[in-house]
Order: sequence, then C-alpha cells, then structure tokens
Amino acid sequence: MTAAPTEISEYGDHVLAVEPTGAEPVPEAARHGRPLGLLWTWTSPNMEFATVFVGVLAVGVFGLGFWQAVLAIVLGTGLGAVAHGFLGLSGPRHGVPQMVAGRSAFGYWGNALPAGLNALTAGIGWFAVNSVSAAYALNTLLGWPALLCLFIVVVLQVGIAYFGHNFIQSAEKYTFPLLAVVFLIAAGVILSKSDVSAATGAHAFPGAFLLTAGATFGYAAGWTPYGSDYTRYLPKSAPKWAVGLWPALGVFLSCVLLEIVGAASATIAAPTDLSPTAAFTHALPTWLADLTLLAIAVGGIAANALNIYSGSLSFVAMGIKLPAAVRRATVALVFGVAGTLVAWSGLHDSGTKYENFLLVITYWIGPWLAIVFTDRVLRRGQSDEEIASVLGNKAFSNWAAPIAMAAGTGLGVWLFSNQTDYTGVLPKHVPALGDIAFAGGFVIAGALYLLLRLVPGLGPVTGSTKDIPASAPEPAEA
Repeated sequence: MTAAPTEISEYGDHVLAVEPTGAEPVPEAARHGRPLGLLWTWTSPNMEFATVFVGVLAVGVFGLGFWQAVLAIVLGTGLGAVAHGFLGLSGPRHGVPQMVAGRSAFGYWGNALPAGLNALTAGIGWFAVNSVSAAYALNTLLGWPALLCLFIVVVLQVGIAYFGHNFIQSAEKYTFPLLAVVFLIAAGVILSKSDVSAATGAHAFPGAFLLTAGATFGYAAGWTPYGSDYTRYLPKSAPKWAVGLWPALGVFLSCVLLEIVGAASATIAAPTDLSPTAAFTHALPTWLADLTLLAIAVGGIAANALNIYSGSLSFVAMGIKLPAAVRRATVALVFGVAGTLVAWSGLHDSGTKYENFLLVITYWIGPWLAIVFTDRVLRRGQSDEEIASVLGNKAFSNWAAPIAMAAGTGLGVWLFSNQTDYTGVLPKHVPALGDIAFAGGFVIAGALYLLLRLVPGLGPVTGSTKDIPASAPEPAEA
C-alpha cells in the first residue's frame, strides 16, 4: 500500500499526476510549496452553503437573536480554527498525514479508532452533506433533476480527490477568487436586505447559545483531523507561525463571514416550499442569485475534494493490510461511491439531518482533540526523531488513549447530548445547558487519559524497535 521514496520524490510538485503516497512520510526531496498557500486551501472549502446553513440554524432553528448568534459564531469558530492551525504543525515536522501523527498518542493499532471514525466522517458523512447542498444549488440554477445534479457533483469532486494532494491544492487556489468575490457581493446584498432587529432571541429555547457555539465549533473543528494532510509536503524549514496561522485564518474568516450571512438571511421572508439553497438566494437579484448558486456548487465540490482525500488517507492510516495495487487513489473512488449513496438518501429532509450531523461530529472530535493535545504537551522537549520512531513502530501501544476516547465520547453523549434524536441526562433536568457533549467529552477524555496512563500495561509501551520508523516508508504490504 506504500510508495517507494523515489516514486514520491518524482511526484514532487507535479499537478497532473496521481499522487503515489498513502500513509508513508513525504521525503525531504519531495517537499515543496509555501505556507501562504494554505490560506486558500482552507478558505475555498468553507465558501459553500453548508457553512451558510450553520448560521441559518442559529437564528432560524435555534431561535437566537442575531447579535447573540454572531457572538456564538465567533467564539465557536475561533476555538475550532485555533485547534486546526495547531495540529497542522506536525506536517512539516514528520511529513505524515494527521491520522498517522496521532499514533504518538494512540499507539499504532489503537489509532485505528480515530482513523476509522475520521474515514467514515470525512469520506462518507461530510461528503454526503456537501454533495447534497451542491446538488441543490445546481438543481435550482439549471432546473435539472436533483439526482442528475448529484451525480455531476460527485464525478467532479471524486476526480479531483483521485489525483491527490497537488491537484487539490491547485483546484482550491483557482476557485478561491471566484468564491471570495461572489460570496462577498452576495453577503453585502443579503445583509442590506435583512432585518436583524427582528431576531430578538425571544423565542430561543434554553441552551441555544451553547448549542450554536457547539455547532460552529464542530464545523470548524471538523477540519482538525485533516490538519497535517495538507502541510506534510511543506519543507521542514517552513516557519511554524506561518504553518499555523494561514490555515487557522482561512477557516476562521470564511466560516465567520458566511455563518453571519446565514444568520442574517434567516430574517428575510422566503416561500416555504423552496429548497434551502433557493431560499438563501431568494432575496438576490437574478444575475447574482445565479452566480451565488454556481459558487455554492463549486464550494461544495472544493470542500468534498478534501473530505474524500483525507478520508482515504485516514483509511490507509489504520494499518489494514491491502494489496499493493490498492492505493489511496483507489480508496478515494470507493469512498466516493459510498458517500454518493448516503447523499442520495439525504436529498430529502436535509435540514434536520445536517443539524444532527453537525452535533454528532463533535462528539468524537472533542475527546480525540483532548488526547492529542495532552500527548503534545507530554512530549514537549522530545526531538522529531524520538517521536518519529514510534509513528511507524507497530509494536508501540498506548491503550489508555483509545479507551479514554471511547469512554469520553460515550459519557459525553449520555450526560450532555441535546438534539432531536436523543437528550442526555443533564439537559433533561437542566435544558439551559444546551448541547455541551463536545466540551464534556473533551474534559472527561483528557482526565481519563492522564489517569489510565498510570495503569500498568495501558500507558505507552514502545515494544520492539525493529519496525521501520516513520522517518522512512513503512514496509509494503503483500
């Protein structure tokens, strides 16, 4: 499943070439690019309707006042963006995808838990959500059947992901100007026509602010498991401040802008029989509405190129033995088919399904982040070589991490979840809490991880050192 170092080096910065890498490290000879490129890599994927709909939920569904929604959006997105920028720092250091870097905390085989969850969440879950919004946009713009529009969207985004890292980076770069200009103009018109004073928050249910903050955090933090997937080709000499700043800024600016616009759009009256995308563009002049629908479709494709690509990277990072001929690119095609089937089922009642998905995604990411952050703190002072030595060592284990993550996720949901399908123990008695499962799971998992590390056999065990370290490619699978 792995590529030889020479094969990866030959890939270099070629755009029209299928990326040969899977979970193996990128050698220094193949490193290229500048951190500034990460700005549009992480701006373009958020310039889409899924981002807008987060703001619509805050005012139109949760009932928050407009300015309360703005505060919750800035708070939640800010926290998620900072986490995203921080995690990407491991890319230039080790040249590996985010879910391989996570082996230092979870162990080689224990890391299959977060890697598998991310493969499902990114390659199928997010893929379906963004495919539906892009398909709706094309359906409204062209009047073609929604299913046909879905298939057009799927073919384009799977094709981009199939080529891999360099093609994705170029696609995000060239879609950035179109998306930025169209959405900025549309934002100005919608904000001018909105009646933000009408959204007073008088009908907000208890906990709506925390629910919005949790949803916006979940949306921004949903990118964190992808962090180093797009920084691992940068040279080791790349400035750390730039590697962390540009991705965080790209996520923050794009999400905050479109979520605020979404919140404002919820105060504009629109016919109830319109699709979510048509309702959003209803107040725009025809020419701008058409351009915005086109931008929504392009933005959905830009987002899903990353989702499919990172989902396939997470899958190959699980350590499952596959035939050598089955590369990351092939896995991306398989995920595309699976995600299409889920998206097909989501063409109806997409609003409720998206609301639930936004909250559910934070349930495992919160505990995962707690453990990854804790591991980074505990490994302060260790050299890159020391950390790299465990990333590719199949004998390295740290069972405290997957156990703490599973327990933190389960307890967080049981105690703090508050959505249409399930209400946790505490929100039943104190509705004002809203849904704080992501925060509760974060705290529980972090505390459990520190305690379980002290239990003999559950803490870090290096094992045999004869496995090839992460500073070199892993052995090819038979």
